[in-house]
Amino acid sequence: MQKIVTNLWFDGRLEEALAFYERVFPEFNLTGKIYYGDENPEKKGQAVTATFELFGQAFTIINGGPGFPQTEAVSLQVNCADQAEVDHYWEKLSDGGQESQCGWLKDPFGVSWQVIPARMDELLMDKDPEKSQRVMNAMLKMTKIDLAILEAAYNGE
Repeated sequence: MQKIVTNLWFDGRLEEALAFYERVFPEFNLTGKIYYGDENPEKKGQAVTATFELFGQAFTIINGGPGFPQTEAVSLQVNCADQAEVDHYWEKLSDGGQESQCGWLKDPFGVSWQVIPARMDELLMDKDPEKSQRVMNAMLKMTKIDLAILEAAYNGE
């Protein structure tokens, strides 16, 4: 059992969100749904919550109302092995959403994501402050992260 589970609030779009995340993530695994019953005749038979896993990480989504919109204060980070994986998740997650800078985007439901190559942290945390600063300056000019440009900045090219 996972001790801490991320809960995401959706305004009546739970089923649409499930279908979207299943298309984006090959590792998507729906683990359960809870439905409204007689206590809510207007919504009876609709899912009130659903649970799923991405890469073994548990999530719960709640079919709430408009009272609590998504915010950039909380984001989900996808650590990518290479540029191909960055490109895949960037394209899929931003489809119908909104691109931002430095690897951030919002999906069509307003959930904020960071699509980051794992190598980026190594480059940014290098003990040579000149190298890491060049990488930071390059990254700050990007929307989707381009690992080749970061590597070139790191190498002083």
